[in-house]
Amino acid sequence: MAILFDWYELPEPKDKQREEKILHPRIRLNGSTSTAELRRRIQERCSLTKTDVSAVLDALSHVMGEDLAEGRQVHLDGIGYFHPVLTSTEPVTAATKRKTTKIKLKGIKFRADQVLKNEIGAIKAKPLGLNEHSQKLSDKEIDRRLTSYFSTHQFLTRSDFQSLCGMMRSTAQLHIRLLRSEGKLENTGKLNQPIYVPCTGYYGRDE
Repeated sequence: MAILFDWYELPEPKDKQREEKILHPRIRLNGSTSTAELRRRIQERCSLTKTDVSAVLDALSHVMGEDLAEGRQVHLDGIGYFHPVLTSTEPVTAATKRKTTKIKLKGIKFRADQVLKNEIGAIKAKPLGLNEHSQKLSDKEIDRRLTSYFSTHQFLTRSDFQSLCGMMRSTAQLHIRLLRSEGKLENTGKLNQPIYVPCTGYYGRDE
């Protein structure tokens, strides 16, 4: 089966926009493979039973968790490298007290081993139809829709913006980031639960 993808444009500040937009490929996943399916297929390729495979996967998860919790990088031959990534729960400055209490785990980064890349080999890619792309809206149209939206709503979430402008999640996040950098939107919520409101002078907010 081919890898499904579409093309998208990265929104750019007006002073840095190019005459010809650069397009980037973005994958659309063909579903997911469950642990049960992996267990069955692994069992077919070796002498382990399904129970043995389950026990190994369970033990692997626990052992990796222990090492990652201690800040180690874990390397699985033929698969890749795993390491923890941190983030702060709120903006931190040099004057912030008890900085250590503002730290939490952001996620686990993965870098594929070359052996795994070789297993994938040459790929087949298939572009999606135009109707499955994010809508291509001008800056004026986005501003018009936001002005209309804020005339009846007090705040905006990423999913609201995504629905309002017919964009995919990643494209919506990029546009919100751009609107914030231009001083049109501000986040009045938490770092990990953002809630956006208009800045003064935009989208019907006069003061």
